[in-house]
Amino acid sequence: MTKQAVLLLAHGTPETVEQIPEYLRNVVSGRPVPPAVVEEIQHRYSLIGKSPLTEITLAQARLVETELAAAGKPVPVYVGMRNWRPYIPDVVKKMRSDGIEEAAVICMAPQNSRTSVGLYRRAVEAESAGLRLDFTESWAQHPLLAEAFAERLRPALAKLRAETGSPVPVLFTAHSVPTRTVEPQAAESHAGPKLWPGQGIDPYAEDARKTAEFVAQRVPEIPQWWFAFQSQGASGGPWLGPSVEETLGRIASEGTKAVVLQPIGFLCDHVEILFDVDRHFKTYAANIGVRLERPESLNESAKLAGTVADLAQTALARLNG
Repeated sequence: MTKQAVLLLAHGTPETVEQIPEYLRNVVSGRPVPPAVVEEIQHRYSLIGKSPLTEITLAQARLVETELAAAGKPVPVYVGMRNWRPYIPDVVKKMRSDGIEEAAVICMAPQNSRTSVGLYRRAVEAESAGLRLDFTESWAQHPLLAEAFAERLRPALAKLRAETGSPVPVLFTAHSVPTRTVEPQAAESHAGPKLWPGQGIDPYAEDARKTAEFVAQRVPEIPQWWFAFQSQGASGGPWLGPSVEETLGRIASEGTKAVVLQPIGFLCDHVEILFDVDRHFKTYAANIGVRLERPESLNESAKLAGTVADLAQTALARLNG
């Protein structure tokens, strides 16, 4: 009988502030990182203590393994990180040494992009040798994912509404990427108006907005919602927008006094949430007269585990077919 497994992929994060220079070199594929950028990232990590991304992803894997076993598909679930330990190549080698012959591979970033999912896929395939893989390209529109986010959003909205006495709008966000990474490599046409840079070429921007739309559809008490890209990097050239800061400015100019910000591009707590949202955006909003709150991240959400288990079962069935 063919021995199958599931491999979850994530970004990775260092355990200590001292490891950040090495980590950042991994993120930019060995290119030099300006000292000012290293110092700023170290400062952010020092303010939040540490990023729990790795430990939460490992916990998510255990939950997915439990879900699969309960569904009659008891297979091991491995975790590999692109930019830190446990590195993807090391984990794939371990899977092969464990006798794994087929694997459902799922990136813990639901929205597909060449700069995220594409890089993870190449890292897995480079070490796969004879391992048969089924790689889930995108799961931005999975109904269980939308319901997992909605489940976290509803109580945050209800709490803020009770405290302010009026319905509260929502700002959905996803991580920005350099526009050059989602634009066509050669002149290509795309029918209809372009709502996003690179629309119709790289699916990331459209995937991100689709997730936001699916969540909003499940929470009809939202009176109004916006979408923005967060955490633009320091590398040269433009990044996808609109930014959270400019969107908050527009929200404030319309007279809105409170907003719930939900990052629908992230599946657990890490620096882009614990610093960028909880510190930077909250302070920025307060300075322009807007109260900003955030729902609990998915983290060890049972619905998220169910979503990933469903994706894994579908992928393993394709391998069997």
